[in-house]
Amino acid sequence: SALFNFHSFLTVVLLVICTCTYLKMQFPAILEQKTGFRGFFWKAARIGERLSPWMSVGCFMMGVSIIFF
Repeated sequence: SALFNFHSFLTVVLLVICTCTYLKMQFPAILEQKTGFRGFFWKAARIGERLSPWMSVGCFMMGVSIIFF
């Protein structure tokens, strides 16, 4: 149902990126594979690593919008 609501879709995307980045930092062997099904999560972790200041701002804004709107 998150596909039909843009706000929910953005929330899911931000949470996937943050979760993959955290998992890669804690357990690097899980996300070593760069192709296939795990490749999607490897790419999400790379986005989280390289855009970490922007991701933190996005997560903060998501939290504010969920609490107040």
